[in-house]
Amino acid sequence: MKIRIWLLVIASFYIQNSLVAQGPPITGDKAIMLAQGNVVLKTLTEFRKTDAGNFLKIPIMGHYILNNKMLVGVHLPFVNSTFTEIGKEEFSSFDLGDIELLGKYQFYRKDQMGKTFRVAAKTLQTLPTGKSYGIDGIQTKLYQSYIGIIAGYESIKYGISNELGYNIVPNSKVLGELRYKLGFGLPLLKQVYPVKQINLFFEYDSHWFIQADQYLLQYAQGIQYAIKRLTMEAAVQLPLIQTQKVNRREVSVYIGSRYVF
Repeated sequence: MKIRIWLLVIASFYIQNSLVAQGPPITGDKAIMLAQGNVVLKTLTEFRKTDAGNFLKIPIMGHYILNNKMLVGVHLPFVNSTFTEIGKEEFSSFDLGDIELLGKYQFYRKDQMGKTFRVAAKTLQTLPTGKSYGIDGIQTKLYQSYIGIIAGYESIKYGISNELGYNIVPNSKVLGELRYKLGFGLPLLKQVYPVKQINLFFEYDSHWFIQADQYLLQYAQGIQYAIKRLTMEAAVQLPLIQTQKVNRREVSVYIGSRYVF
């Protein structure tokens, strides 16, 4: 009987480490926390092509896990903006973008053999440190306060993540938005520990700018390679529906990596 209990404990430890180490969705987030004291250094460079120009956002992100329920982080983005007009280059700049402060608290967790379901509250405070270019998610020079809920289910066969929240922009009448993100992760390799995994991600990103009565729905196809403490990932994101009059998106390309200390 004792041997069986120890086997279940070992198997549970193995599965939980495998699930956690797969990494979060590429363009989204997840409710699963790593171990207390872990530091995650990451970046997710975005190249965004719009009808107003091309924008390259290179964020340096640091996350610290206070305990198995709480995480805090800071995102320092550097942005290269190139504005064009009818195909002719108008001007370009390289600046510090809008700094972000992240906080997450996991308030529900249910683990079973080979699967887990978790829910976390999330807040993202955006500081007005960038230029006033009005490029959503990159440079707005507007203070923003996002509050949301993340719910995620992961097993050794697949993962599903959901995030619903509202972004408040006190000094803007058009940028306040309701956000919803839905992602599916599919591991391609057999689960091993230490982790060595390839994941495919299928992600939807929805933005409803309520005051402006505008809507944006995007789809991202991504791939992720995780080995031990290192994760590398890439994704291409395309707009499916957009009713904005300006800064209409054409394509975004993401390339990123993260390392867990």
